[in-house]
Amino acid sequence: MEQIKSAAVLDKNIKECTAIIDAKLKGEGGKRAVLICGGTGCLANNSDEILHEFEKQIKEHGLEKKISVNHVGCFGFCSQGPFVKIFPEDTLYHTVKVSDVKQIVEDDLINGKICENLLYVDPATKQKVVRQDDINFYKKQLRVALHGCSVINPDLLEESLGYDGFKALKKVLTEMTPQQVIDEVLASGIRGRGGAGFPTGKKWQFAANQKSEIKYVVCNGDEGDPGAFMDRSILEGNPFEVIEGMMIAGYAFGAHEGYFYVRAEYPVAVERLLRAIKDMEAVGLLGDHILGTDFSFRAHLRLGAGAFVCGEETALLNSIEGKRGMPRPRPPFPAIKGLWGKPTCVNNVETLAQIPYIIRVGATEYAKIGTVGSKGTKVFALGGKINNVGLVEVPMGTTLRTLIFDIGGGIPNGKKFKAIQTGGPSGGCLTEKDLDTPIDYDSLIAKGSMMGSGGAIVMDEDNCMVDVAHFYMDFICSESCGKCSPCRIGTKRLYEMLTQVTNGQATPKTLEDMRALANVIKGGSLCALGQTAANPILSTMNNFPDEYQAHVVDKKCPAHVCKKLMQYVIDPVKCKKCSKCARNCPVNCISGVPGKEPYVIDQSKCIKCGTCLAGCPFGAISKR
Repeated sequence: MEQIKSAAVLDKNIKECTAIIDAKLKGEGGKRAVLICGGTGCLANNSDEILHEFEKQIKEHGLEKKISVNHVGCFGFCSQGPFVKIFPEDTLYHTVKVSDVKQIVEDDLINGKICENLLYVDPATKQKVVRQDDINFYKKQLRVALHGCSVINPDLLEESLGYDGFKALKKVLTEMTPQQVIDEVLASGIRGRGGAGFPTGKKWQFAANQKSEIKYVVCNGDEGDPGAFMDRSILEGNPFEVIEGMMIAGYAFGAHEGYFYVRAEYPVAVERLLRAIKDMEAVGLLGDHILGTDFSFRAHLRLGAGAFVCGEETALLNSIEGKRGMPRPRPPFPAIKGLWGKPTCVNNVETLAQIPYIIRVGATEYAKIGTVGSKGTKVFALGGKINNVGLVEVPMGTTLRTLIFDIGGGIPNGKKFKAIQTGGPSGGCLTEKDLDTPIDYDSLIAKGSMMGSGGAIVMDEDNCMVDVAHFYMDFICSESCGKCSPCRIGTKRLYEMLTQVTNGQATPKTLEDMRALANVIKGGSLCALGQTAANPILSTMNNFPDEYQAHVVDKKCPAHVCKKLMQYVIDPVKCKKCSKCARNCPVNCISGVPGKEPYVIDQSKCIKCGTCLAGCPFGAISKR
């Protein structure tokens, strides 16, 4: 690609690249395209090998000039991957294996016959679905932040340019003043997608009002919530879009340098981001006098070591500076005094990914999506006890019911829905009575939870909510930086009290002390990690008081999860005296006489491993 030194050259490249993308997707000239999911989940399921096998098969059949093969970003429907999509027909094949490639090449690519055995089957209608958009998982989604993911090759700048890439950057640099850009973002109503929900335009305005020759944009790609993978998938699927959003932010408030802070556990995202930065520098889209204007910008990457607290913006800034990742007192806020003491705007990956869309379509159109106080779309990592595990992007205002049962496909194995944890460790559990709650910042907070960065973990009747709170508090204790005593000491004491509850050692006074301490930590901690640390406890205590009472008063775990309150027992009537349970027991706590006496479990020796239950072919063993 030639050097892009002016808007005219960019327009020329965009026109040429758009024609190439259109040809790929529309099949012009009889050509066809094979798109293979290249997200981390599918790479772990051999999508690299699938791609190589396609290349091999296509070469063997002499089809290199007629069929292209590319890795693309995450398709979203993770529980059904790896995906292979064929254009221009838009045929989608799911759970593809390397051994399926020969069939797809010979039946579909050569003979035009759909591989029926690889099509997705709708669980409700039992009908096979050919096109992606006809699958219920996708019908109510709207891809804004995920624009280009599952369509473009994230390693090719040309494909980004052919799929709306850098049109917004050209517009702001050639048609808009910095203040007009800020005004447009303000008018859109977009709020930060990292969890706090602060209006993005206001943050930019604060930084713009500061008089400083040096300012910074920082992209927060730390993403430490258990089960969350939204930012990772965006960076893997379309890193160019996030860089473009960062550059627009820099132009708006006067920054000429940007830092991506991405955790080192995201090697695919890191590799693709570094390649994107290098390719943009090579053609002049990053560097001095971009598009022949006075605007210069450079992007850098810093790797995080995996500390959850570094998702907090001031701890993140300390980490970039080479200091220990601990939060700073605020004020001053980073927009006033941030990275190396200079005005800095810290924006989440998803926030920056939406900025180019806002500039392309205009604030008015963007503001039509969502609710009065929460505009646009939100990406969720939907996981847990849900049929359709994956990455979901929905308009703000979509209800939890729609998210869980329409898009998520409901609860597996006919189990009953119990709760959904939104906002990760900082959020809370919402129950069946909350299913018609619209997903927006204010509604979720009013229900005792929060949007957070977008993790959504679904639980069914087999989950113990006390155990869930115990898990999150264990995580919070491990991730507390220790700077302030309410968080450092208070969360540890909460974890100890929760352990007493799950072990059957707590009293009603323990529950009173837990609630009182939770409120102290909430009000006295320095940063959001501590201020929200008690949310899982308070929300489960409020929504599931009977479960806490059962643990404390009855010394029982209704869900049979907490090991200290659970027993495995053998029904003497159902027992066939086969001795299989005794032979499999790792601690030899099961005794009996083969063929003569029913077997019994010595509860004082039992370690509650469940091996006996899993191995009994007669259903004679149960949990109590």
